[in-house]
Amino acid sequence: MDRFKIEGGRRLEGTVRISGAKNAALPAMAAALLTAEPVRLQNIPHVRDIITMAKLLAHMRCHIESPDLPPSEFTIRAETVSHAEAPYELVKTMRASVLTLGPLVARFGYARVSLPGGCAIGSRPIDLHIQALEKLGAAISIDHGYVEARAKRLRGTTFRFPKITVTGTENILTAAVLAEGETILENAALEPEIPDLAELLTKMGAKIEGAGTPTIRVLGVEKLHGATHVVIPDRIETGTFLVAGAITGGELLLTNCDPRHLGAVIDRLKECGVEIRCEGQRGLRVRAAKRLVAADVTTEEFPGFATDMQAQFMALATQAHGISHIRETIFENRYLHASEMVRMGANITIEGNLAVVTGPTPLTGAPVTASDLRASAGLVLAGLVANNTTWIDRVYHIDRGYERIEDKLRSVGARIERVSDAG
Repeated sequence: MDRFKIEGGRRLEGTVRISGAKNAALPAMAAALLTAEPVRLQNIPHVRDIITMAKLLAHMRCHIESPDLPPSEFTIRAETVSHAEAPYELVKTMRASVLTLGPLVARFGYARVSLPGGCAIGSRPIDLHIQALEKLGAAISIDHGYVEARAKRLRGTTFRFPKITVTGTENILTAAVLAEGETILENAALEPEIPDLAELLTKMGAKIEGAGTPTIRVLGVEKLHGATHVVIPDRIETGTFLVAGAITGGELLLTNCDPRHLGAVIDRLKECGVEIRCEGQRGLRVRAAKRLVAADVTTEEFPGFATDMQAQFMALATQAHGISHIRETIFENRYLHASEMVRMGANITIEGNLAVVTGPTPLTGAPVTASDLRASAGLVLAGLVANNTTWIDRVYHIDRGYERIEDKLRSVGARIERVSDAG
């Protein structure tokens, strides 16, 4: 099992190219199941979750080709799918596998997808996915840990999500594009990954209006065709490197990013005294504050402050003057990184869904353990400013969503290396 070894105290300076968004690439890959023609996806990040989705599609007998290694684009051909099933062995490592449920039942009339099970950051059930598919006319059964969905052809309907769900919106959107008649999705998620998916589906021949708003209208079509699509930049990786520049007292230029996707994060960082400015349409420059000051954050659905940036902001708050209040409203168990930061010297107290961070406090390198993807990023950021050496275990979590993060950090001055057990 790999670990990160970080020698803190280095100012980061230079340019970092942001990778494609893992959370946009995954539903796009699942959407390729909707047509027999090739779907070409570009700006794909080389991360563990993408590899898992590729394995899942290969398990279904899809053909996946890439012109380069590591792959930055895929051409997916789902001419026939002989295994319309997402087995537990793959779903347990990546919950986004459930995104194959909608496309499979829409095109082939049958899908069998494992229930995803538990998650370190809290419960993330798929009951809303099931309710919406049933409203679309699918017959659903749950047996031996699997969801089975059947339908001769889905029928358009109106469905209001009782709670905003990103993967639920994506799953039902990809089902509705082949349904008979019109489907209206209300209280849909607004995250940038939704209109990105809708853009791909539209290129494939789907008829969609309102993606990126609370109400999405879909007029079903008989069949879809192939398309080429460039996946949007990763807004969470962008935010992570904004914090990396700020927390280390450095200055970074981030390229291939989209500032429109980071309004709430940029606002909070500016409130802390960090200087951030756009450079062209696809660039952001971050310059550290002369004096970091505390700020309060409440995680919310987009366009609010992303829960996936909460751990990174907590690391920054440990170095800010004053008291920061961080309230987590999306997941019930997303403060597992706080106790690890406390081991490094942070002053953090947890009161229910509220974390109170008093700073600045000097951090000291310590052995810590990553509990999930974004917790890993928060601990890496803490390690970058800690005295002495920080060892982070279970970095396979960070590999799920960050492409070569240690290489990117080293390129701008960080002392970080990946160490295997054998090493």
